[in-house]
Amino acid sequence: MKRWRIPLGLFVVMVLIAGVLTIPVKRAYTFTETRTEHPKLVYWLLEDESEFQIRYIHSIFLTNVLETYRVLPDSTLKFLTMRYEDVGIGLPAYAEKGETLEVTNDGIYTLTYEDKEIDSFILYIGDIDAQLAFRYKGIEADLKAYLKRGHSYEFCVKKLTVFELMKGVNMNGKAKKRTESGTDNGSK
Repeated sequence: MKRWRIPLGLFVVMVLIAGVLTIPVKRAYTFTETRTEHPKLVYWLLEDESEFQIRYIHSIFLTNVLETYRVLPDSTLKFLTMRYEDVGIGLPAYAEKGETLEVTNDGIYTLTYEDKEIDSFILYIGDIDAQLAFRYKGIEADLKAYLKRGHSYEFCVKKLTVFELMKGVNMNGKAKKRTESGTDNGSK
């Protein structure tokens, strides 16, 4: 009977360790590489603030575009607004049902969505020298510094396990504070 105590105790410890590593513990904004057998995971831990932004330079017009989202309690994403300077491909000149479009005197378009919710979206990282940034709580991270150019990533909010937290790339605290226009406002 005594010879079973050590193997049984070792088995219980291993099961507990495996359980701790595979239980989801922290909610995060995640960028998971698609179309690959070994997807890279990049994440930013979600805190109390539920709004975030994606800022990029439009590939044709070479102007800033700022998309604002809110994370809902069930981890779906609510598309709030899109701000841009020119209309054209991907930048509408009119509002559709459930949307409002306003234009300021200086030519900035703001498209507001009443109730557009999605679970995730695919973000393609172009192999061009144009800005692409993730902004959360006034801190902006250059996505091209973390994500591989020419690759696609699924963006969503999910709870990560301890194993995923250890294996993935954490963007928290490695970015700079930015102004609304995207200019540097000092390091964090």
